[in-house]
Amino acid sequence: MLNVHNLSISFQGDDLFKNITYRVGFGDRIGLIGKNGAGKSTMLKILSKELEPDTGEIATDKDLKIGFLKQDIDFVEGRTVLEETYEAFIEIKIIENKIEDINIQLMNSENSESKEYYQLMIDLQNLQDKFKIIGGYNYEGNTEKILTGLGFQSSEFNKQTSNLSGGWRMRIELAKLLLQDNDILLLDEPTNHLDIDSIIWFESFLKSYGGAALIVSHDKMFLDNITNRTIEISFGNIYDYKKPYSQYLILREEMREQQLASQKNQEKEILNTKKLINKFRAKASKASMAQSLIKKLDRMDIIQVDKDDKSVMNVHFPISINPGKIIFEIKNLSKNYDDLEVLSSINLILARNSKVAFVGQNGQGKTTLAKIINNEIKYEGFFKIGHNVEIGYFAQNQADYLDDKKTVLQTMEDSATEKNRNKVRDILGSFLFRGSEVDKHVKVLSGGERNRLALAKLLLLPFNMLIMDEPTNHLDIKSKNVLKEALKRFEGTLILISHDRDFLQGLTEIVYEFKDKNIKEYLGDIDYYLEKRNIGDIRDIEKKNTVTSSKKMDKESYKKMKKIRSLDNKIKKVETDIIELEENIKKINFALESNPSDYNETFFEKYQSKKNKLALSISKWGDLQKEHEKLNK
Repeated sequence: MLNVHNLSISFQGDDLFKNITYRVGFGDRIGLIGKNGAGKSTMLKILSKELEPDTGEIATDKDLKIGFLKQDIDFVEGRTVLEETYEAFIEIKIIENKIEDINIQLMNSENSESKEYYQLMIDLQNLQDKFKIIGGYNYEGNTEKILTGLGFQSSEFNKQTSNLSGGWRMRIELAKLLLQDNDILLLDEPTNHLDIDSIIWFESFLKSYGGAALIVSHDKMFLDNITNRTIEISFGNIYDYKKPYSQYLILREEMREQQLASQKNQEKEILNTKKLINKFRAKASKASMAQSLIKKLDRMDIIQVDKDDKSVMNVHFPISINPGKIIFEIKNLSKNYDDLEVLSSINLILARNSKVAFVGQNGQGKTTLAKIINNEIKYEGFFKIGHNVEIGYFAQNQADYLDDKKTVLQTMEDSATEKNRNKVRDILGSFLFRGSEVDKHVKVLSGGERNRLALAKLLLLPFNMLIMDEPTNHLDIKSKNVLKEALKRFEGTLILISHDRDFLQGLTEIVYEFKDKNIKEYLGDIDYYLEKRNIGDIRDIEKKNTVTSSKKMDKESYKKMKKIRSLDNKIKKVETDIIELEENIKKINFALESNPSDYNETFFEKYQSKKNKLALSISKWGDLQKEHEKLNK
């Protein structure tokens, strides 16, 4: 189907990948993975012939059709959803226009017996036959079917594409690809900006798709559900295994461990052989044996261990100052965009240190509410921000606001203040921009690198409340995991907008579902929310047309949950006190053993007081644990 042989490409003298060889066959669902900047998107551009490699060749079957879904979409202004989607049928549209033109000529002809009229009839028949063969009589129905599957309502087909968000434009681009009957799909981050409903439909399509697909994605769940093969680009090489992502990771680690063991045994063998060579060289009778051993070493294939890229971000989100107990209060808040009502009579009070997830379909108002909280857009109703609340806001398209003409370092320095200007390089280093990397221009950065830079910029501002709208878009899987751990450690208030269950698990304690212009509260983490909805996977939420009712938590359960949270905080504080006291007593014991005569009676009284405090803290910890266990039963 498609063969890649000895492919190489470099940028600014550095090899992105070198002498790569692999084959793509029918039915292959390949997850193309690697850290940000490894060359995944470049590989897809080469396969689509948008970019020429430095060396190597790509051989394909005759008449092979390749469809390419890029990260960046450029639409022509003035087209409707249907008109833009019909652009998938270039040949059909050309023939359709020719048929229309001939019909006009026939209508205007005054002599139906002329040779010209007869030739027009022959041309019309030929065009109609071809039109039928290439699906001209079915394309409009197929288009509406695909658009409906991707979440469009029939009432939206005549909307202008210029009024659509990035996620809805991505669906149109997907629809165009799926309607073109391609043999190979090249998909660069296809789930970015897509909501759950679209991802479900797209997964279903790919599972039944007869061609091949190469997918660049950092959505672990999507890769595991779809792929049957994984190719990783790392340090200019590729590692190709016929396993989906999670299974590939296990297999790859097992292979490296085997390589390390084999390499260790070979190094022992080489060392022993060299000792024998040195020993036999000294004796004339053993010289031939020494030469034989030297030849043996020369023939030996040195075992190489696959390089493993361990570089990851080092992220920490410190809070600026402690805010008041209430972060914000919302009463009867509504938001309209002209005639479109997005939010209606919303009520919400958010307490300090809450960890909250916003979930639901695109267009249901999640980002709108986040922007209202960040004081970006107008609204109707009551909204009050709390005392000393400082907001850090990471928008869904935050990376798009970066200036392509600036370097990485200039981008940070221009956003820095006098207080934190000296920390700019340290912050960049923690986000993997080190050495000459800081002199790169923003325009040459990959999508993931741009997102990392946008995250780094966020740290230059003071905040104690963090709102993050789809922060994992374009981030590689390792970076996503690091970001997740950093958010777990964040001691302030957190609002996360995401469709990624794997990312949300363990991060939030309250879930707000956005649907039908309103919000519904679930007092628990994402797994609790899914359990209450009787759904095993967040991707199934929008699959059901009938919304199952979910009883609200009663007052007793709510009080119980609040008490458990309060106990968790108390236990954590007592544990911290115990650790500090034990460390202090340990240091004093060491000093006493060294020089017991240096300490007087007053010192020993203080020393005993610390030991008494430790005993009380341990006792208090035990009581709190018992109370916690009793509440959890």
